[in-house]
Amino acid sequence: MILNTNPRNSSMSFFWLFPFLLHLSFAYSLSSPSALAQNFIYINYSCPGTIILSYSRNSTYFTNLKTLLSSLSSRNASYSSGFQTATAGQAPDRVTGLFLCRGDVSQEVCRNCVAFSVNETLDFFPNSKEVVLYYDEYMLRYSHRNILSTVTYNGSAILLNGVNISSTNQNQVDQFRDLVSSTLNQAAVEAANNSKKFYTRKVIIPQTLYLLVQCTPDLTRQDCLRCLQKSINGMPLYLIGGRFLYPSCNSRYEIYAFYNETATRTSPPPSLPPGSTPQQQLKLAPPPQISIRGKGGNSSAIIIAVVVLFTVLFIIFVAVFCFRAKKTNTTFEREPLTEESDDITTAGSLQFDFKAIEAATNKFCETNKLGQGGFGEVYKGIFPSGAQVAVKRLSKTSGQGEREFANEVVVVAKLQHRNLVRLLGFCLERDERILVYEFVPNKSLDYFIFDSTMQSLLDWTRRYKIIGGIARGILYLHQDSRLTIIHRDLKAGNILLDADMNAKIADFGMARIFGMDQTEANTRRIVGTYGYMSPEYAMYGQFSMKSDVYSFGVLVLEIISGKKNSNVYQFDSASAGNLVTYTWRLWSNGSPLELVDPSFHDNYRINEVTRCIHIALLCVQEEAEDRPTMSAIVQMLTTSSMALAVPQRPGFFFRSSKHEQVGLVDRLSINTSALYSVDDASITNVTPR
Repeated sequence: MILNTNPRNSSMSFFWLFPFLLHLSFAYSLSSPSALAQNFIYINYSCPGTIILSYSRNSTYFTNLKTLLSSLSSRNASYSSGFQTATAGQAPDRVTGLFLCRGDVSQEVCRNCVAFSVNETLDFFPNSKEVVLYYDEYMLRYSHRNILSTVTYNGSAILLNGVNISSTNQNQVDQFRDLVSSTLNQAAVEAANNSKKFYTRKVIIPQTLYLLVQCTPDLTRQDCLRCLQKSINGMPLYLIGGRFLYPSCNSRYEIYAFYNETATRTSPPPSLPPGSTPQQQLKLAPPPQISIRGKGGNSSAIIIAVVVLFTVLFIIFVAVFCFRAKKTNTTFEREPLTEESDDITTAGSLQFDFKAIEAATNKFCETNKLGQGGFGEVYKGIFPSGAQVAVKRLSKTSGQGEREFANEVVVVAKLQHRNLVRLLGFCLERDERILVYEFVPNKSLDYFIFDSTMQSLLDWTRRYKIIGGIARGILYLHQDSRLTIIHRDLKAGNILLDADMNAKIADFGMARIFGMDQTEANTRRIVGTYGYMSPEYAMYGQFSMKSDVYSFGVLVLEIISGKKNSNVYQFDSASAGNLVTYTWRLWSNGSPLELVDPSFHDNYRINEVTRCIHIALLCVQEEAEDRPTMSAIVQMLTTSSMALAVPQRPGFFFRSSKHEQVGLVDRLSINTSALYSVDDASITNVTPR
C-alpha cells in the first residue's frame, strides 16, 4: 500500500532548507497525543479458510477477543517495555494479540495510545478475525492464528514523503541514497543485537539525518535482521523521507527529528575493523564537503558574493515553496479528515505524480491493460518499490472541476473494508484524471463463473464465501460507512477476487467521483448494466439502496447457476425469459435445484443453495419496498434458523405467452424521458496477469 507517491523536483539547496519548514507542519501532531492517536493508517485481512469471513457478536471468538483486548489495555500490561503479548481462549476460537510502542515513547503515552486503539479497533474492523493497526508511535495486532515469535510480511505499509531528491549532480544523489541505505542497515544490525530490538541513529551530511528501526522483541536476532533488511530494501531512497512497516518490524528515515532524542541513545557510526563484511558492519560514505577558495583580498569578495547568492536563492525557494504549498500538500502522510472538510489540500497526501504513474504502467502500455469499461481503462502498474497497483485512467466526460474531483476522491478513499477494493489515491495533472487502486490478482468474478473451463475452480464452498463477502461489502457502503454510498453498478465484472478468492467490490463511489448526483432519489443519467438494473431505476431513474439489493439478487443467481442473467432461457415452445424469470419458474414448480451449476456435481449443501436462491428471489421482487435491506440479508445468510418471507413475483417478469411478454426494452420504450447510458464493463474484459 502506498499512501503517498508524489515525487516533486526540487534543488539540493531547497532539500537542505526543507526540514525547518517541514518541522513546523509536524509540530502539533508530534506534541499532541490526541491528534497523534487519530493520525493512523491500517491494513486488515481475514482468515481465508472460513466460509463466511466474519464472526458474530454472540460468538465465543468475540468473547475471547474482548478478553484479549482488555488484557492488552489493562494496568498490568508491560507499558514500561512498550511490548506486550496475550492469548485468550482455546482453538478454534483462540485469539492471539500484541502491542508494540516505539522505543522512544514514554510509558504514559504508550498506555494512552493502546487504550485508544483498543476502544477503536472493533468500530473500524467489525467482525475481522485478523487485524494490524499501525499508528504513528505504536502498533496493535491480533489474529486467530499464533502470531508470537513469528515473522509476518502480510499486511505491509509503505509511506513516502512527497519531495524528491533532485540535483544536476547525480553523484550527490547517489551519495545520499547510499548513505541512507548503509546507515539503515547498520542500525538494523544494532537493533537485532539488543534486547529491545530497537535502535535510532542520526548522521550529519551536513544536514542531520534521523533513522529508526524496530522489531517486535519476541523475534530472534536472525529473524529481526532479515525482516528489517526486507523493509529497508522495500523503500525507494530517492525521497527525503519514508518508512516501511511490516507487522513484525519497521524502518524509517527523515531529515527532521521525528522521535524523542532524549529517550533514545544515539551514537556516531562505529569505525570498521579491517575485513569486516557489509552484513556485520556497513560503512558510511563520508559526507560531501564544500570548500571556498580564494587569494588575498579576493577571498572576502568571493565570500560576500556567495553569501548574497545564497540569500537570494533562499528567498526564491521560500517563495516557490509557499506557492506550491497552496497547490498541493506535501506532508508525509494523510492528515485526519472530517466530513465537513472540503479543502483540496486534504487530498495532497493521496495525490500521485503523473510521471511516476506513467513509468509504473510503462506509459500505459497495451500489454499492461487489464480492462476497459464505461468509466475508463484500467492498467497494471508496478512502482520502483515493487508495489503493484491498478491504475484507472478515467474518460474525459466528467463535468466536475479539479477541486470537486479531488474532494470526492478523498471521501471515497476513506471508505475502507476488507470486501472493498482499496482506493489508494489519484492523479490530477494536465487533462488527466487517474485513480490508483490496490492490485487484486485473481481477476473478476465473471471470468470464473461464466467460463466453462474456469467454473470448476470455484466450488460451492468458495462461491458461498463470495456471496457472504459481497453482502458485507454492500452493507458497509449502505449502512456502516461514514456516509451512504449506493453503488448503482453491481455486477459480476465489478467483483474482484484476491489471492485467497475473497470478494472485493470495485467501482464503488464512482457516481460521486465522476460528478453524478448521488443524493437525489431521481436521476436522468442512468449508469448501470443491462440485466442488473432494478425496474424503478431502469424505467424511471429512481435509485435507492434497494436498487443495489436487486442487483445483489441477480448476482447471487448468477453465482449459483454459472449463467448470465442477460441470456434468454427457453421454458417451453411458447415462452422464454432471463435468468431471474427462469429461476422464478423453477421455484414455483418446486425444483429450484435445477438452477445449480453442473460443475458442482453433488458437492454442495442443499439447504445452503436453496436458502441462497430464496434470498435472491426476495431481492429481485418488483416492488422496492418488498425487498429486504442488506443488514437483513447478511443476517439471513449467517443465521440458518431465521425464517424467510415468501417471495413475490420478480420485476421484468416474462409472461407465458410470447405475445404478452413484458421486458425491459418494451417498458423503456414507453418511458422515453429516461436517459441512460449502459456501462457494459468496468473492469470486466480482462487479460491474464
